[in-house]
Amino acid sequence: MSGKPDLPPYFGIDPAAAAARLAEPIDTARFAKAAAFAMRGRDDLARRGYAPDGKKRLRKFSTWEICKYLIPVAAGHLRRVLKANPALPQGVGEGPAKRFSLEEVLALRAHFATEGAGWREYKTWRPEGLPAKVLAVANFKGGVGKSSTCAHLAMSAALDGYRVLVIDLDSQGSMTSIMGGTVADEWQTAFPLLARDFALHVQEENRVREAAGQPLIPLDETLTEALKVSPRNLIQETHWPNIDLIGAQLNLYWAEFQIPVWRMQLRGWALWDSLGNALSEAGILDEYDIVLLDTPPALGYLTINALAAADILLVPLGASFLEFDSTGRFFDMIYSTFASIEEGENRARREAGLPEIGFQWDAVRALITRFDPAQQTDLANVVQAYFGDFMTTFRQEMTAMVGQAGEQVSGIYEADYKNFNRDTYVRGRETFDRTWAEVKEIILGTWWRDMKLAEAEAEAEVAAGKEG
Repeated sequence: MSGKPDLPPYFGIDPAAAAARLAEPIDTARFAKAAAFAMRGRDDLARRGYAPDGKKRLRKFSTWEICKYLIPVAAGHLRRVLKANPALPQGVGEGPAKRFSLEEVLALRAHFATEGAGWREYKTWRPEGLPAKVLAVANFKGGVGKSSTCAHLAMSAALDGYRVLVIDLDSQGSMTSIMGGTVADEWQTAFPLLARDFALHVQEENRVREAAGQPLIPLDETLTEALKVSPRNLIQETHWPNIDLIGAQLNLYWAEFQIPVWRMQLRGWALWDSLGNALSEAGILDEYDIVLLDTPPALGYLTINALAAADILLVPLGASFLEFDSTGRFFDMIYSTFASIEEGENRARREAGLPEIGFQWDAVRALITRFDPAQQTDLANVVQAYFGDFMTTFRQEMTAMVGQAGEQVSGIYEADYKNFNRDTYVRGRETFDRTWAEVKEIILGTWWRDMKLAEAEAEAEVAAGKEG
């Protein structure tokens, strides 16, 4: 013992020794090398949840899971129905512990919906004739769980029997990795949909200009190619039978630079409507039940398009001061951005004698993710109090099962419960089941409201026709 107190590690640093440990100064080419290593590592890590042939496959579901989570029947009754109906999927495995693919589960659901007790909820509800509900998952703070929330909602909805389209608008491509998508370049992302919308408006403007003898706006190679693209060209199947994907990759970020350039060429182009127009015109909203938009961590042009296209906005955040503060600023920027659009557009519309526009969302919910009840309850309660009816009532807890799913680049629904203690699996799954329950309630409620409004409008048209 020298008797001298131990000093913190930032005392006694020798500048000469520190300089000797430094590498040569970094030039720009070094970043390319680091990126190449990272890409190699990313591919390696992303494939941890893949089959040996390099493809993702969805696991099969046990009789216990099916009866507990997917079809409200007792296991014994399910076995009797299968025995009495050999044409139904029989599953694989020895004895009573059969396992079924999700396609087989959906077929069993359809059978019970037709033949089972009418009061049981064998199939989920969607009103006839109404479009899909579009949900945007957004916040301009990174690391709040946007992609994992979006992925788990897509999987929850798929297990519930809905047909889901996921559109990855984040050039980091995390959602694309989770869903096992492959995207070669920006022409397999949402970028050509935005370019096509601008090109269509240029064509319309040029028809007016040609009639007036004015110079035309040129259509360059990018815009000409974009006119040939439909969302159907971009949609790829995933390892989930009822989840499809429009993926993302790094070059999608160029949209943030290109969109303002296009807007300067044609001030009348409503750039915020590009994605919504593409989904509506291609009939995508009739082919799917739910469309989920995963956005980048910024309120840029891609996020603005997602928010404008969305019926429902979900805002994940952690129970920390910084994330609460950031989310409040995000709401302020949404207000500033869309109020500015409304003001500018409506000024021109009033001068032209046209009806004014206004943005509306069926519902907005902020959702606390990665929640630690032992450490964060007080702050979460404060966040809940300030955001009020913007908040979901349930908070997504961070569990060991959630963490392991993240390491495997997959969702918790893709994890086999046999790899866990069954109680651990039930607790881990519950955190996302309850989130889906709240979101599903919002979706069904807004569909019901839309249905009643459509019925009232139809009745009014019939009444007006009789009076005429």
